[in-house]
Amino acid sequence: MTRLEINRRKFIATGVGTIVAGLTGVITPAHASGLAPTPSMRGGSNNYRPGAPIVERIGGGGFWMTGTVRRAGDGAPLPGQRIQIWAHTTEGHERDQRSHGATLTDANGEFRLEMPQIVPAFGQPHGHLAYDSGEFETVFLRPVMSSAKDKTLAAHFVLQPV
Repeated sequence: MTRLEINRRKFIATGVGTIVAGLTGVITPAHASGLAPTPSMRGGSNNYRPGAPIVERIGGGGFWMTGTVRRAGDGAPLPGQRIQIWAHTTEGHERDQRSHGATLTDANGEFRLEMPQIVPAFGQPHGHLAYDSGEFETVFLRPVMSSAKDKTLAAHFVLQPV
């Protein structure tokens, strides 16, 4: 049988180590820290038009903007949330009214909106998206495509209640 020998020095060292570990959270039980909110991206609000109409499609289509909307903290999907989308496309510049439209998320917090092919503006093919309905903090996104030949672009929102 192995005998555990504890002297005063080991007892103090173990006690101090346990206290330090407890204060730093090393021995606290693991728990979910929650889903952090999405920060607005620099340049995301360029050419934003408050109140862009909800549309079935922007222009002639051929390109899909997709994504999800979830609540910060628990990550629950958020149905019925308005997402505005705009971009520089084969049919218009991102500042043109006809290049803007909005859609709503479905029961799973997912959205899809067909639009014309996004083309490079300022050297990068990119889209603009905004959550701006008011129940949660406004977030602007500006995701960049990996290639101007891509036919889809996804953006994901994690929203913080106001």
